Amino acid sequence: MAASVRTLALRALSDSIRNIHHVSRCRIKHLCCRAAITGCRGYSDSTEGRSTHFGFQTVPEEEKAEKVYKVFENVAKKYDVMNDAMSLGIHRLWKDTLLHTMNPQPGLRLLDTAGGTGDISFRFLEYTRSMYDRQQRLRAKSHQTPSWQDIADHYVSDKAGSPQSRAVVCDINKEMLKVGKQRAEKAGITTGLSWVVGDAEELPFDDDQFDIYTIAFGIRNVTHIEQALQEALRVLKPGGRFMCLEFSKVTNPLLTRLYDAYSFQMIPVLGEVIAGDWKSYQYLVESIRKFPDQETFKEMIEDAGFFCVQYFNLTGGIVAIHSGFKL
Repeated sequence: MAASVRTLALRALSDSIRNIHHVSRCRIKHLCCRAAITGCRGYSDSTEGRSTHFGFQTVPEEEKAEKVYKVFENVAKKYDVMNDAMSLGIHRLWKDTLLHTMNPQPGLRLLDTAGGTGDISFRFLEYTRSMYDRQQRLRAKSHQTPSWQDIADHYVSDKAGSPQSRAVVCDINKEMLKVGKQRAEKAGITTGLSWVVGDAEELPFDDDQFDIYTIAFGIRNVTHIEQALQEALRVLKPGGRFMCLEFSKVTNPLLTRLYDAYSFQMIPVLGEVIAGDWKSYQYLVESIRKFPDQETFKEMIEDAGFFCVQYFNLTGGIVAIHSGFKL
């Protein structure tokens, strides 16, 4: 069964990647839409008495964050191993596709919210380094017989050094960040990377600080998604890009049946065998089903104040990339 799911998933992912550069028409909302949601710094409505979902359970809002924290605290050490096991390794392709869609240039600053063990930030730094090296090779190739001015310009640019890309991994869970730091040390990633404990609903950063904001497989765990989107808008620079990689709604009926069977019958079992935790992975499966579909989430991003919002389905809609810009 796992082999058939993987075959279908890889085929759907291939179709998605071929269409990834299709750009949808921007839909600009009226200013009154933005006014409908309060800014996060002024978001002080009492949550007492309100309820929300924790997987398929209904819990008081004030309890959800603590329950989610415990889930990721429990699974932190086995988180990356379980990602490979649950997705049959396909999560690596999804994250690579996110980076290729982003196409970041050297010198940009990334905020990797709910960044956990650092997968997106590691890819971002590697991608921008590779991009810089490629630009340098193309430049050298175009100056096979350089003039004195070319030599002087090259000397000045070398002296100034390459533009430094920077990634900030921000996560509310200290155990996840601890694992991420250990991975970074093991991989020899020592520059351009920092780790910050912070809540996606109230980020510990000033306004207009980042060129790119990413949140990968994290926003469905947030209690107030609208508030997290407002915070993303706040910390991005004008012209900055919001990108979200998240589980979504499957569009193929056959894949839906296989995916549901695999999710509910296999993933909690894998969680018990590999991580010794059935309940946490039962929650993760259920939380995917409670997350808004592609169009609904797109509208939420637009209502938060982002422009040119679009999304791309990967693997038949198992996962979607949503993108928008702060203007």
